[in-house]
Amino acid sequence: MDDNKSLLDQVFGIGDKLYREMCAAKPSDHATLFHYVTELGRMLTHADRASFWKWDRHRHELWTTSATGVDRIIIPDHTGLVGKAIKEKRVVVTNDPYHDPDFNSSVDRETGYVTKSVLVMPVADINGDFIGAFQIINKLDGTGFDETEDVRKLSVPAMMCGIALESETFLEESHHDRLTKLKNRMGFYSDFSRRFAKSLASGRPLSMFMGDIDKFKRINDTYGHNAGDDVLSHVASVIAKACTEKDECYRWGGEEFIMLMEETTLAECIERTEKIRVALMEETVNADGNIIGITMSFGCCQFDPAKTIEENVSVADGFLYTAKESGRNRVVFE
Repeated sequence: MDDNKSLLDQVFGIGDKLYREMCAAKPSDHATLFHYVTELGRMLTHADRASFWKWDRHRHELWTTSATGVDRIIIPDHTGLVGKAIKEKRVVVTNDPYHDPDFNSSVDRETGYVTKSVLVMPVADINGDFIGAFQIINKLDGTGFDETEDVRKLSVPAMMCGIALESETFLEESHHDRLTKLKNRMGFYSDFSRRFAKSLASGRPLSMFMGDIDKFKRINDTYGHNAGDDVLSHVASVIAKACTEKDECYRWGGEEFIMLMEETTLAECIERTEKIRVALMEETVNADGNIIGITMSFGCCQFDPAKTIEENVSVADGFLYTAKESGRNRVVFE
């Protein structure tokens, strides 16, 4: 009885912490929910470690952030025990992983961790489509995992992770443009409030460009909207390739794009934007079977923390207007 009461107290404790985190008046994300739910699964099964793996269908990758000593683990979605569980749509258990041909021991080699037992449950969304997996590692009593009893204990945490992941996926999709795969205006404002505002508050420089494809309407009118879509996708690809870990790029709307550059001065922003302008000018685009050349005009500015987001964007937009009016295919910053 005492053991059951202790277990319930731990469950209630995790639930209370999660509830308070979700109700706190501060920025948060789904990672908080995943953390507490995986902790719940670890505790219920008396495991040493638990993690939730997300399946990125577009990139054909599985990733998690739960391994000790590793910021983020990314593996091809057809590999490892997690990949096997998702592919075969079933629970996978091994209590002798180093002799299991599907076990990926590379993380253990990198971190020094010794895996003795593994249980992986594929996780589905409300439609029954698999979207990730719940994994627990190393039964603390050394007996190994039981496919019936431990799966029963994990069913609620795994279901909660599935619902949370589906919610996160919907949120991510609402922040992305379907055609170019770049983040959209909603994503811009979300990133700014959660990430880039901190750069300004700490005094680090934040710069941006706003770019517009020259004579884009003529492309649509001459070659059709399918060709126009190909041009938009090409431009997005070139801009995305120019992004570093400190940057983010967005489709602002129509044929307009924005890139935010963290810890970047105006001079550095101008130099990088000029390289993008030249790259676009020197390449041709296969636009719905038509080989065409395109150019793009840009307005650059460094964010002024005394101004609102909209006011700073307006400054870049003003320089972009000047670039268009003064001949196009150029970078203007004053």
